[in-house]
Amino acid sequence: MKQYKGVKDSQVSITELMLPSHSNFGGKVHGGHILNLMDQIAFACASKHSQRYCVTASVNRVDFLNPIDVGELVTLRASINYTGKTSMVVGVRVDSENITTGEKKHCNSSYFTMVAKDENGKSVPVPGLLVTDKQGIRRFARSKYRKLEARQRDTKFESYKFDPEQYIHELENENCMVDLKF
Repeated sequence: MKQYKGVKDSQVSITELMLPSHSNFGGKVHGGHILNLMDQIAFACASKHSQRYCVTASVNRVDFLNPIDVGELVTLRASINYTGKTSMVVGVRVDSENITTGEKKHCNSSYFTMVAKDENGKSVPVPGLLVTDKQGIRRFARSKYRKLEARQRDTKFESYKFDPEQYIHELENENCMVDLKF
């Protein structure tokens, strides 16, 4: 296994026609179907990079920017943005194309943290990422900071050290009513 791999070594893309069976009650392609495709391509990209079976550890923020219509082609592209010891952040971009008008839309971008596993389900080291351009530096740094911010956010609100007095003012002018009973 290589010690470092370039982004292009593990990039993958898929294009799929959106069918009526993929639609929700509103007549658009169901977000759950798109999430499933995104998870599949993140798996393929991470497995290609690590040459291992990979599992999804987390998904960072999924924003549906534009709806996807039945009959459109959806293209998903994935590449490794960051590598840790056993984990990788895979950037996934989703675009749709109306095959009759040629109109293209960016529908979604998200970041999947994938972990490489051995035959016994134990996490195993992955090759590092060979960064060769400014975009690569930006993507790697952004992923590193997202990871740090998530850790800080998670520990900030752990129940054993959470002080509601510090945050009760945050609920003012929100759509809630505070009725504490101790």
